Amino acid sequence: MANRVQFGLKNVHFAPLTVNQTDGTVTYATPIKMPGAVELSLEPRGDMVEFYADDMLYYSASNNQGYEGTLSIANIPVEFLKEALGEELDETDGVLSEVANAKGKPFALLFEFDGDVKATRHVLYNCTASRPTIGSQTKTNSVEVQPNELTFVAAPIELDGKIVVKAKTTEQTPPNIYDAWYQSVYRKVPVG
Repeated sequence: MANRVQFGLKNVHFAPLTVNQTDGTVTYATPIKMPGAVELSLEPRGDMVEFYADDMLYYSASNNQGYEGTLSIANIPVEFLKEALGEELDETDGVLSEVANAKGKPFALLFEFDGDVKATRHVLYNCTASRPTIGSQTKTNSVEVQPNELTFVAAPIELDGKIVVKAKTTEQTPPNIYDAWYQSVYRKVPVG
């Protein structure tokens, strides 16, 4: 039975990705949990391609360039700051430094939205993030938690012979794939 509605956000993970410079193969590290997810929004990137001829719309097609995303999270894990944003952790004094000329590294983003029947699990295969917002405010007679906001782009990537942006589970997804979603980044295993 299919979900009729979706709600909630949980189980956010990221998995650093590496592209082999010799043959272009893509590999992913084991997904790392990012606890404290508050909200995730994805806006499609890419305009509709339209071509006019004979005084009418002669041809149209979508141009899928992925998504622009925003993740609100209670606290961004140090592992993400190091792996995805290139910040440096000094092993001697334990100080994390934001380096001005650091280059961000691509990653896959895994997460799930709950549903009235079963949670739908998602993976965005090729994300790059910009520096997060930083802010807080003074405490008053009540404490209001200020989440961090992380913006990122999820772009298409060539993976296993296809140009892909994302994948998600459905009600037909076998339990062995669904249950292992956060153990490794899902990739279609070729039959044969």
